[in-house]
Order: sequence, then C-alpha cells, then structure tokens
Amino acid sequence: MLDDNMGQTSKHTMHWFRKGLRLHDNPSLMEGLIGASTFRCVFIIDPWFASTSNVGINKWRFLLQCLEDLDCSLRKLNSRLFVIRGQPADALPKLFKEWNITCLSFEEDPEPFGKVRDQNIMALCKELSIEVISRVSHTLYKLDKIIEKNGGRAPLTYHQFQTVIAQLDPPQQAESPVSVRLIANAFTPISEDHDETYGVPTLEELGFSTEGLLPPVWLGGEAEAMTRLKRHLERKAWVASFDRPKMTPESLQASQTGLSPYLRFGCLSTRLFYYQLNDLYKKIKKAVPPLSLHGQLLWREFFYCAATNNPNFDKMVGNPICVQIPWDKNAEALAKWANAQTGFPWIDAIMTQLREEGWIHHLARHAVACFLTRGDLWMSWEEGMKVFEELLLDADWSVNAGMWMWLSCSSFFQQFFHCYDPVRFGRKADPNGDYIRKYLPVLKNMPTKYIHEPWIAPGPVQKAAKCLIGEDYPLPMVNHAVASRINIERMKQVYLQLSKYKNLGQHCMPISTKESTKSIMNSNIPIPLMDYS
Repeated sequence: MLDDNMGQTSKHTMHWFRKGLRLHDNPSLMEGLIGASTFRCVFIIDPWFASTSNVGINKWRFLLQCLEDLDCSLRKLNSRLFVIRGQPADALPKLFKEWNITCLSFEEDPEPFGKVRDQNIMALCKELSIEVISRVSHTLYKLDKIIEKNGGRAPLTYHQFQTVIAQLDPPQQAESPVSVRLIANAFTPISEDHDETYGVPTLEELGFSTEGLLPPVWLGGEAEAMTRLKRHLERKAWVASFDRPKMTPESLQASQTGLSPYLRFGCLSTRLFYYQLNDLYKKIKKAVPPLSLHGQLLWREFFYCAATNNPNFDKMVGNPICVQIPWDKNAEALAKWANAQTGFPWIDAIMTQLREEGWIHHLARHAVACFLTRGDLWMSWEEGMKVFEELLLDADWSVNAGMWMWLSCSSFFQQFFHCYDPVRFGRKADPNGDYIRKYLPVLKNMPTKYIHEPWIAPGPVQKAAKCLIGEDYPLPMVNHAVASRINIERMKQVYLQLSKYKNLGQHCMPISTKESTKSIMNSNIPIPLMDYS
C-alpha cells in the first residue's frame, strides 16, 4: 500500500520493459527514477499468446531467462520485477489506478506495430494526466532524424544510408547502469506474495511441454551479455583487423562471444557495444575507427530505418519496396525445408541446428534462404521469415524481414545470378562433414567422400554406413542444377518486366543489379551478417 501522507505531488513511476531488458544504458528508466517516491519495473506477458504464437520454445526460454536475470539485478537494488499476465491495453490502466502511477517510462519502440501500441498507451496516459517518458536506446540513432535528413524517406541503399548518417552527430554515449545511488529515496513496495502474483512464469506455466528439450546453448540475460561482450572485446586481433568473418567448420557452431540474441532482446546496449569497439580500436590502432568496424550494427540500423514507417515491411503485397515475384505455393515442400527433410545434408543440418539451438551462422542463413526462395524451391521469402521468427533467437521483425527480402532478391540487392549450390557450398564450409554428422546422426557413418551428396554413394557403401538413402534419409527433393537454372531465368524475366516501367527502379528496385555487383564486391561495404559472432 502507498502511504496516504505522500499526497498528490509524489512521483510514482512505472517502467515498462519490452525489449531493452537491461539496467545499463536505459535512459527512460533513469529519467523516470529522478525524484520518484516509488518505482516498479513491469514486464507484461500474455499466457494465451505464448501458447498460440508462432514463437518457438527456445525463444521463450531465452526471454524467461532474461526476465529472471532482470529480477535478480533488481533485487540487488532492493526492488523486484513485476511480471504481469495479460495484454498491455487491459493490464496497464488497472495498474495505473491500483498503484497510483503518475509517471510511465519505456524505451521507444522503432517498429510500426510497437509505435501504434505506444501511441494508444500515451493517449490513455494523457487522459489520466500521467507523465510519459520514452527515450531512444534500442537503435543507435533516432530513426526519424535519418529519414528527415534523407528528404522524408528512408534510405534504401546501404551507401545512401552511410552518406546520411555521416552528416549526423555520432550516436549518444551509453548511460551508466542504474545504481542504488541513482535510485536515491525511491523504493519499490513489495508484497509477501510477490512471487505467486508477479513472479517469472515457467515454460510449463505458459503451456509448453519441455520433454526432450535440449539444454540451452544460449543463456538469456544482461549478466551473460556483459560477460560475452568482455570476451568479444578481448579478441583484440579480431577487432583490430575487422573484416568479413571467414567461415570455418568451427565458426558454424555457436560462439561464446556471440552477441546477436542479446542485442535483439536488448540485454546488451547497441550504443555500449558501438563505443567499446571504438575505444578498443583507438587503443590498438591509434587511429579513428573505420565505418566497417560498426558495419553489422549499421546494417541492423539500416533495416530498422527502412521498416519504421512501413507496416507492410514483412509482406510482399502492399510493400512499396518489395518486388512482386510470382512465387510458388507448396505446403509439402515448405514443411520438408522447415523440418530438415530436403535430402541435402548441408541444408538439413543447418535447419536442425536452428530448431535445436536457435542460432545458425550468417552464411548458413544465406544458404537455407537461397534454397527456399530463388535457388531451388521458388517459394516466398515470407514463409522462410516466419520460420526464422519462430526459431531464431536473434530474429526481430525489421532485421528478419529485411534480410529475407535481401536474400531472395526481392529488395535492396538483386544478385539473382549468384546462387548457392547446397552441395559445393556445404563441402567448402564443412569439408570433413563434421557439422553434418553432429546434426544428422543418421549420416554419421557415411564416408566423407559421400556425406554431402549421399545419394551417389553405391548401395554397399550406404549399407555399411547403416543409412539407405530414400529410406533412412530422404532423397534430394529437387535437382539443384535444373531448378537453379530455371529459377535464375524466372528472376531474369521478373526484372526484365520491371525494367520496362519508367521510374519503377526508384520505388521497387532500390539498387540496380549493376550497382549491387559493384557494391557487394567493394570490401568497404560489409555483407549484412546479423550474428555478431
């Protein structure tokens, strides 16, 4: 209960966590704490949504670990996390009244759905005379400023994006972590039944069966994010010679320095990462850091910027920057791809790792995306995006949709003449087949000579390996040489038709094929990787 003697002038703050699950570099929380008498940190979780949404168990487990970690950090500040069951539009008004809230703080959400939700909540707060504090901290820049500087439109080529941000002030420095000193006299009213009423739920409580669930490869939370950041920065040689990471059999496995899920959930501040990379580079090189050092963070920013005012960014129809390609519809083929039953070991091993661990190497992402779309199956990038949204820990709405449009040649870069061969590419990345053997144990006894294309292994070899192709492991679902040739021709026809329309390139083809070739071969322009290994 609140003290009745506090009066109407007391400030009672609620900080609403969504992304940004951290206490460092959290400017909206910091501002909400200034002069507060009481404060409560809340996270709203919809149990019904959890059991019906297209979000996999690994992703939910990671989120719950983030919330447990946040609660643990708040305990050290004599506070707790309040996990609320319900939907924001229903839950928040009740809490405002029950807790006599006078100030609501939250991190600004750059994505269209989040912006609409937040505008509705801000309108409600205005009616109730509740102060709202919303600050940018999920992205490096305020995206509206980038768009304004670009004449009111989001830059749709990476080069254009770089040109615009070069004219802006550098990103703001990361804020210090919230501390007992900063909280000052503010306190959190905590009831004895806090854990029963507001505790972090278990996966089982959210309706998931955990039978057969493998131990997590990625542990959620700010504490783990900071440990990984320290390890990441200790790789001084890597930082000093930052370039496109090379794929090796070892790099196909999740790294103890990987950061992408932590940036996606906001356990790690992008600004902190940005400036710590800067500082380390200056220390080692005694020079101004090159743009390529922050290439992957800027790609993330680029996709966020392209999506922020485009509610159809995750769709083909009604999306002004997406080429309308007549993709095939084939539920059976999609299921084979999603469930690692394509008959191509390299593709199936990747999809198995994705389902089991929630992460795959950036070039593995390129391989399976190309296979599903323009390479082999000629299916819409939207279908692949949904599978990644379900399974990939670091898949957020803007970057996931942007990457799929890019990899399917539907927007940003149209390199349809370049196609990943699922056998040759796999053999180059995993020459001994160790990765395949790990994720497809059915093939573990197959000789290295045949492991990337086991269907060509003679019968006696298959029998000795205890893996009969077509029975124990599927035959290839397509003839890659034929399918890829047909699909390249299909893509040529799509772009030929587009080129006949005057000025269409400006709207649907943000970068020409000729320019894309030149740009992508330019080592100063990094490929969007998004795994921050």
